[in-house]
Amino acid sequence: MIARKILKKTGIPYLSLDWIVMGFTNGMPQCGIHDKLFPDEIAQRMREFFEAMCNSMLWTEVDHVIEGEAILPESARSLQDRNPGKVKACFLGYADIDVDEKVREVNAHGEPTGDWLMNESQEGIHRHIENMVGYSRKVRQQCANCNVSYFDTSSDFLKTLDQATQYLLTSPHESS
Repeated sequence: MIARKILKKTGIPYLSLDWIVMGFTNGMPQCGIHDKLFPDEIAQRMREFFEAMCNSMLWTEVDHVIEGEAILPESARSLQDRNPGKVKACFLGYADIDVDEKVREVNAHGEPTGDWLMNESQEGIHRHIENMVGYSRKVRQQCANCNVSYFDTSSDFLKTLDQATQYLLTSPHESS
């Protein structure tokens, strides 16, 4: 959602890591990267690929937004440290939300097309949200350890998305 907002506002293209994960899942399953793994497992397995891809993108000196959950905060920190003023990263999660409340939000605001979660049973959605709350807590702690920005969408989801968008649109030098 943030990547699309930035594209619309600035024309900066985005790349969804979900697309790459599905490419591995459906096109190169022998690599062991697939959509049924937990996000940190995917990020760990894709780390070298991700960092090499980012280095190539940085070499072209064309702005891009990369979005998706298959990134480790330590990878983002490493890219920022190696490329001062050229890389800006943040993570979003919902570490403090009530699972039932988040399930209600998903049911109320899920997109009818392109939203895989809408094809799941209520039990499946609930299980996924429980896993993602746990994962959000883990990411929040990793972000704190690595000094990478984390935005919690547990309350006032849209306002938090706007804050994260504004953060990303400021120069890396303005908010370092």
